[in-house]
Amino acid sequence: MSTPDAPLPLTPPRPPAARTTIADVARQAGVSKATVSRFLNRRDELLTRDIAARVEAAIATLRYTPSPMAQALKRGRSRLIGLVVADITNPYSVAVLRGAEKACQDAGYLVMLFNLGNDKGREREAIEALSSYQVEGFILNRVGDDSGAVAEAVRCGKPVVMVDRRHGDLRSDFVSLDNAAAIHLGARHLVEAGYGELLFVSEPVQGVSSRLERQQAFCAFVSEQWPGAACHTHESTEADPQALDQALRALRRRAGGRPPAVLSGNAVITLRLVAAAARLGWRLGFDIGLVGFDDTDWAPFVGPGLSAIAQPTDDLGRLAAECVLARLQGADHAPRDILLPGRLVVRGSSRPGV
Repeated sequence: MSTPDAPLPLTPPRPPAARTTIADVARQAGVSKATVSRFLNRRDELLTRDIAARVEAAIATLRYTPSPMAQALKRGRSRLIGLVVADITNPYSVAVLRGAEKACQDAGYLVMLFNLGNDKGREREAIEALSSYQVEGFILNRVGDDSGAVAEAVRCGKPVVMVDRRHGDLRSDFVSLDNAAAIHLGARHLVEAGYGELLFVSEPVQGVSSRLERQQAFCAFVSEQWPGAACHTHESTEADPQALDQALRALRRRAGGRPPAVLSGNAVITLRLVAAAARLGWRLGFDIGLVGFDDTDWAPFVGPGLSAIAQPTDDLGRLAAECVLARLQGADHAPRDILLPGRLVVRGSSRPGV
């Protein structure tokens, strides 16, 4: 009669290997921790050749790797730049991050990222968290208007550069697209393409300077193009797609027999507009024209291709990083506003009959 095999005893998991410390190296070499520290900080001239060789051999035997952060803090420099972005799911944020990161790397710095997730209540948390890592400066793409959070960074003597969104109470370097010129570029193209009634759609405007600037520039264009005409805008939220559908139906009614067009505030809104047009059974370019801010990698492949105002995101990120780095190197000139031009990329969504 056979019996079932007895269960094998479980092998207890091995505890993680303890990290080798400077004290371990000192014991292995038979020297003090101060001696090892001198060696690691390239102060070999304070050691005899024999002692330096013993420390070097101990480091190799124990495979000791010093903490870059600890070494940086001992020297009083972390060589970290804190980057706060409003929404990492927005292609704009990712593209600016790439430009800033490349410029920082070229200068021997690393970027530490904090994503706000469009939660304005986290701005103070972001500043405090990055400050705890001893970042040397900040690049901020903000959500709200928590002046206290930014003031804390300034109070600590750290240079601050704003990207895309201004802070009304703080005089700092500011890098952004020229929003007014970009709006005029897109709206003028839609009018010249034969579209009649126009609508500007953005995410909620309150507290976000770039959205407000684009909305105001759109209304200024409408006033110049059709004196006395009403300016129609819509603030879209992810939670209420029906409201966007209703705004588009109203746009089409106002347009009468001519095809209307929409100017989208960013890539997030552009996707919502594409989805709304699909729900309504409208063809982009034919039933409704569309130009959106931000020329994403997927824009050429959606419908007939999405017309877009391309932002120089690499340059925006690079210039923001260079502003911070210049301040760290002692630049004390007055804060600057650096506004870069957008570029119109025309595709089928704004070419009737194509």
